[in-house]
Amino acid sequence: MVVQAVGLLDDLDKEVNTYAMRVKEWYGWHFPEMARLVNDNVHYAELVRKVKDRTNFKNSLDVVTEVLDDDETAARSLLETAELSMGTEVDPSDMDHVVALADQVVELSAYRKRLADYLRARMQALAPNLTTLVGELVGARLVQHAGSIMNLAKQPASTVQILGAEKALFREIGRASCRERV
Repeated sequence: MVVQAVGLLDDLDKEVNTYAMRVKEWYGWHFPEMARLVNDNVHYAELVRKVKDRTNFKNSLDVVTEVLDDDETAARSLLETAELSMGTEVDPSDMDHVVALADQVVELSAYRKRLADYLRARMQALAPNLTTLVGELVGARLVQHAGSIMNLAKQPASTVQILGAEKALFREIGRASCRERV
């Protein structure tokens, strides 16, 4: 289960980042300045899904402040920028698609957090010493690379030491062979 959870965490990270980038691109046509003011992908997606049209920002100070973790200064800056935005108007049906994608970003991010909590608990129960030594994520990656906790336990320390470096080694070998061909 740990091996599967680590793989799923990696997949979720990629998907959330891809979806969040697409939300910023689509919503950027309507309110391009927001990407500069809101750096966190989840906060950006939550603002898109709760406020929708940039003209609604002026009436949404409480919502914006709540999403931005009670940072009223940032919220006021965002509201002022929304009023002066250079963005284009968006058809309501187009906005529905952007909001639906923003919903996916928020939901996948919440699921990713629950999965990380699950992995933390499983690693603490399965390998408490390893988790204390290197952390739950690195420990889970070591278990994943070895194939199981038993395989990891059977390996000598010298093998465990190079497990993390192996990926970088093969990546560099691949680059070197590409340079030779050119």
